[in-house]
Amino acid sequence: MKPISISVLTICGIDELSAAHSAPVSHVLSMLDPDRADVDAFSAYAPHHRTLLRFHDIIDPEPGRMMPTATHVEAILQFGEELATSRTNRQDGHLLVHCHMGVSRSTAGMLSLLAQLYPDEPEATLFERLRKIRPQAWPNSVMIGYADELLGRKGRLVDALRKHYGYQVEHRPDLATWMKQLARGREVQMASPI
Repeated sequence: MKPISISVLTICGIDELSAAHSAPVSHVLSMLDPDRADVDAFSAYAPHHRTLLRFHDIIDPEPGRMMPTATHVEAILQFGEELATSRTNRQDGHLLVHCHMGVSRSTAGMLSLLAQLYPDEPEATLFERLRKIRPQAWPNSVMIGYADELLGRKGRLVDALRKHYGYQVEHRPDLATWMKQLARGREVQMASPI
């Protein structure tokens, strides 16, 4: 990511945060449930810029739970803008994006940032990059829909997401089973053949 001087991209879950601080982290994007206590692992990190967003990892409205909204994805893209403008103050950087498990919200956040950073890169290539960073990536479809709209991708990110889901269903069927158990079967049905 030479344009923003970020050499390391990491996606992880909460349980992996204590191990991730071994490589100095310059920027953190956290996505947590609204009622979850903040993570204390960051006290062991070197000074860094952190943005914390709170919403549930759901794709359909549920009583008492907060859906991801366009405002949340706008905040992710604002984080990306701040990351890009901060490059004049550093030579290198390490971006860490995390959620509870490092599978859905965080991978949707990272994909949104990649799509923002590489506006001319084919969407399929962005998802290939995402799988290299986090092989178990299953991005939240609602978040990707908002990113598609906000970045003017005209449905191409959502189409590529369908193919990504298809790839994951074929190569990681355990993810598809897990998503069905989490009331995310609609995303499994979105999967298109690769």
